[in-house]
Amino acid sequence: MKAIAAFASLPATHDQSLQDIELPDPVASGHDLLVEVHAVSVNPVDTKVRRGLPAAGQAEPKVLGWDASGVVRAVGPAVTLFRPGDRVWYAGAIDRPGSNSALHLVDERIVGRMPQSLGFAEAAALPLTAITAWELLFDRLGLEFGGHAGEKLLVVGAAGGVGSILVQLARQLTGITVIGTASRPETREWARIFGAQHVIDHSTPLDTALTAAGLGEVDYAISLTHTDKHFAALVNAIKPQGKLALIDDPEPIDVRLLKRKSISLHWELMFTRSLFQTPDMLAQHRLLNEVAQLVEDGRIRTTLAQNMGPINAANLRRAHAFIESGAASGKVVLEGF
Repeated sequence: MKAIAAFASLPATHDQSLQDIELPDPVASGHDLLVEVHAVSVNPVDTKVRRGLPAAGQAEPKVLGWDASGVVRAVGPAVTLFRPGDRVWYAGAIDRPGSNSALHLVDERIVGRMPQSLGFAEAAALPLTAITAWELLFDRLGLEFGGHAGEKLLVVGAAGGVGSILVQLARQLTGITVIGTASRPETREWARIFGAQHVIDHSTPLDTALTAAGLGEVDYAISLTHTDKHFAALVNAIKPQGKLALIDDPEPIDVRLLKRKSISLHWELMFTRSLFQTPDMLAQHRLLNEVAQLVEDGRIRTTLAQNMGPINAANLRRAHAFIESGAASGKVVLEGF
């Protein structure tokens, strides 16, 4: 099968950073689905894993890619949720080969049915960010469906891939007021389009920006980027006994600052369930199906911002470079081999 792999930590623009290769077709066993991949999206985790490879290179190829949509070609003997011919979407597992390949093995328990109303490219934009956003809101912060009227949620980086779907889920499934942050006119507009009721500029201190906008302290905050830069201001911006969640890998932060206000800290990694084979792995299957229904009901929209063409090394190198530039709003997708 065709695949794209990395062998060494090289700049995304280097013509050997990602290479077109051929690999044996995988075979489904256990709970695995063998999926014919139709589209993939590129996330910051792809670039982090590529940069984290040995500088001198390695003998075995590393296939990246943790978002996909496609069609089930075969199933393992333990599979009960899907059958060949089903259209699916998923983000996969960080400890297994990624989805940048024509055929891909993935555990059925972290796979959902693809929305019938979306094409493969539109669908591939959503799984990883939707799982992350859902787990942040409902598993980590413990928000309640239909609740939180009169309360406020601050989303740092609301125009990014996770932010774009998180804002939608918060607006559609709770009564909370969503305040997004963005620093450029186009990203501020993007955050508003996807449902943020207020947008402040995160190039200024967040607590100062909230006060200037007449918004005051918030009950919850989710920091999706540059948490170390914003940490002190976030502590000031959150109400006593509030909650802070984050997904990035910040430089060291002084969590002692949270003590005076009894602010709780929550970390989210959407790969935790698959990485540790937790008893509740099936939760990701269920939530992806819930998001699919929200899409079909017209309550959630795809966050696809740019389709960079067929799935090959040259286009993936362009996509990695674009993600690393920090200029992306929404999601970058590739479609077809």
